[in-house]
Amino acid sequence: MQTDQELFAKGLATYQKVLNQDYMAHSDVYRLLRQILVAEAPDGFVFLDIACGTATASAAALSGTGIGRYIGIDISLPSLGIAREELKKLRCPIDLRCQDFVEAIAAWNEPIDVVWIGQSLHHLRSREKLELMRRLRAILPHHGLFLIWEPTRLEGEDREGWMERFRRLRPEWSAITDEEFAAFDSHHRASDHAETAAAWLAMGREAGFARADELMTVPNGLARVYRYSH
Repeated sequence: MQTDQELFAKGLATYQKVLNQDYMAHSDVYRLLRQILVAEAPDGFVFLDIACGTATASAAALSGTGIGRYIGIDISLPSLGIAREELKKLRCPIDLRCQDFVEAIAAWNEPIDVVWIGQSLHHLRSREKLELMRRLRAILPHHGLFLIWEPTRLEGEDREGWMERFRRLRPEWSAITDEEFAAFDSHHRASDHAETAAAWLAMGREAGFARADELMTVPNGLARVYRYSH
C-alpha cells in the first residue's frame, strides 16, 4: 500500500487535473473561504494553511485580502515547490515548512489568527482529530477562526458507504484515467476516516470552541465546510 508521501509525490499531476476540472468544488469552497476572511478576519491576519499542498486555491482566495503573513505546512516537497511560486502573488511574508502537521501543531508557539485545513484532517482517527482541535483551540486568540473542508459521512453511513458514494462519481471524472481514479480510491481505503456532520460539530465543541457551524455542502455531497470560533 502506498504511503501518503508516495501518493503525493506520484500523484501531484493527477491532483492538479482534479483541481483544474473542479471535480471537488475547489472554486465554491475557496470562494466561501475568501468571503469569510474578508468579513471576519482582522486586518493583517496571520493565516496558517495546514496541509497546504500546492496552495494554488489558497493563493487565489487570499489575494487582495488583508492577510499579513502566510504560513503553509505540508509533507510534500514537490507540492511546496509549486506553492512557493503560486504564493508570490500575495503581498505578505510567506513561510513554507515541510513538516508533519500534527507534530508541527503540537510544538506550535507562534501567533496565528486563522487556521485552514482543506481535505486533510480526515486522515486522523477520531481521537487524534479531537486532540488537534483542542491544541488549536488553545493556540487561537479570542478572535481566531478555525475552518475545515472535510469528507463527511451521511448520518447512519459507515466508512465503506462514503467510499462507495465516491466510486459512483467515476463517470463524471472523465479527465481522469482509470488508473488515476483507482489511486484515489486506494488512498481513501488506506488513509481516510470521514466523520458525520454531527461528529465534526461535536468534536469542535468538545475541543472547547464556543461556536461550531456547518457552512456548506459541496455539490457532490461528499464533503462539507465547517467553522469553529471562541
